Order: sequence, then C-alpha cells, then structure tokens
Amino acid sequence: MRETQTRQTQTGQTQTGETQSGARTVFLLAHTGRPAAIRSAELVVQGLLRSGIGVRVLDAEAVDLPLPPEVQTVKEATADCIDDCELIVVLGGDGTLLRGAEFARASGVPMLGVNLGRVGFLAEAERDDLDKVVDRVVTKAYEVEERMTIDVVVRRNGDVVHRDWAMNEAAVQKVSPERMLEVVLEIDGRPVTGFGCDGIVCATPTGSTAYAFSAGGPVVWPEVEALLMVPISAHALFAKPLVTSPDSVLAVEVQPHTPHGVLWCDGRRTVELPSGARVEVRRGEVPVRLARLHHASFTDRLVAKFALPVSGWRGAPQ
Repeated sequence: MRETQTRQTQTGQTQTGETQSGARTVFLLAHTGRPAAIRSAELVVQGLLRSGIGVRVLDAEAVDLPLPPEVQTVKEATADCIDDCELIVVLGGDGTLLRGAEFARASGVPMLGVNLGRVGFLAEAERDDLDKVVDRVVTKAYEVEERMTIDVVVRRNGDVVHRDWAMNEAAVQKVSPERMLEVVLEIDGRPVTGFGCDGIVCATPTGSTAYAFSAGGPVVWPEVEALLMVPISAHALFAKPLVTSPDSVLAVEVQPHTPHGVLWCDGRRTVELPSGARVEVRRGEVPVRLARLHHASFTDRLVAKFALPVSGWRGAPQ
C-alpha cells in the first residue's frame, strides 16, 4: 500500500485513498507553471468537490494551487498514487498530456485531457469546456477508448541496453549539428534503405499528428492500426514515409562510422545511442486508455485543430 499524505479536513480527520464518504476519487494533473492552468484546476476541483467527488494531486503541484483542505496530496509521482482513482484529469498543453499518458499507461486508469496549449490532439476538451468536463465526470457520461503505443528496445552488440515506450513516437536523431546521422532502416528483419539524415521518427497513428507530421509524414486516423517510419531531412532519392502493419517490427541501425545519436521517446525521455546501436520498435503490449466525451469525427478534429479551409464544401447530394 502506498504512503499517502493528505490534507486535514475541516473536522480534523485525514483521508487515505478515498473521500470522506468513501465515494469516488479523481486524480488531477496540471501544468502549474501557467496561470490559466492554475485557474482551471481551481474551477475543476471546486466543481468535483461540490458533487462529492474526491480529488487527489501531486504534492509538488499542490503548493502552487489554491486548493481547499479536502484535497488529497501524494508525495511520489508513481503509478501507485493513482490507486482507487477512476479517472486522470489533465490540464495543460501537449507536454502535460503526454506526462498524463505516462500515469495512464502505468496505472490503467483512463485519462481525460483538457487542452490549455495550442494544438492538443490528445485533449478531449478545451478551456471553455470546464463546466462540461466536470458535469460529464460527475455523471460518468464518458466513454473509454484504447490508443496503441509502441515498445522500444535499444541494442548494442546484440545486448539489450535500454527499454522504453511511447504513445506518439520514438525518434532517433543526430546530436552533432554539422554532421548527418548515417542509418540503415529495416522492416520485419529485412533491410529497406540507408542514408544520411537528421533522424528517423517511428510513430503510432496517434503520433502521426505530432513529430511525424512535422517531418512530412502522413496523417493516420486513430482507428487505423499501423506503424509509421518517417525520415527527417534525409539525403537520399528514396526517403519516403513508410506505413506498415501494426504487427511489423521496425529497426533503425546507427552505422559504426557515424557520430553517436540520441533516442527521444515522446520528447520526454532520452538515451544516448552510440555508434553501432540498433533501435527496435514494435507495437506496445500496454495501450493508453483515453476518456472521450463525445463522438466528433477525427476529420472534424483535424479541421478544427489546424484551422483547415473548408469553405465552399457542399457535401454529398441528398
């Protein structure tokens, strides 16, 4: 059982894992460096507490938030701190949402994202929807879908030296700005091509609108199960984005004669790749569960997020 630190309630009693009524608990994760997130967190906490739902936050974030004494705090940011929580509500931009995805994957608890940044493809709601978010959480009027992840293995001389995972992408990148990274790409145990480049992005459909998109990769609808391999600034005639089966195994081999590289997973976790390193990417064994408030199509989300011009569209004839 995790060690849980709680704030004293007005009656002087402490809480450990549940609200005073023994009812429901929501874990709240926020980017407290943003004033908008602090205000949004305050509104969400007040709305949930009024409805008898307990709220739990990280101790490190609680010091920056104007929280009432009923709110529980936990010291360590581990999967155990989500024990007994039915939902993770995340307030912030893409980075904060990916941080929330780490908690969601490790605990199996669904994540509901509220976008306070610019794009926020992982978010289900915007800042103006806070009242709606609270209402849907209180009434449990949300559905849960699973998003595919990738498992990542780094090998050196045949030995596994690092294991990781990603929801969006695993990116093999050069370190030295003046020299390209020489790589050979492999799919399902067979070599495809080799070239010098700034890097290679191996992405999920969810990550197709993130780094892979910036590198020129295709947009893949989330319900499509596939793996993507997208070169970054490749010096080659054949350096096209590749879309493979979700059961394929992708590999990027850093050539022995090239400078060392670096592996980034979701832009949050990094490890150095020495010359001769091999990065293998396959479908993840553990998905991330996302809470959904509505059934808006991904097409509408794409148009809204990127402000795509659709004026003049008439639709199919009736």
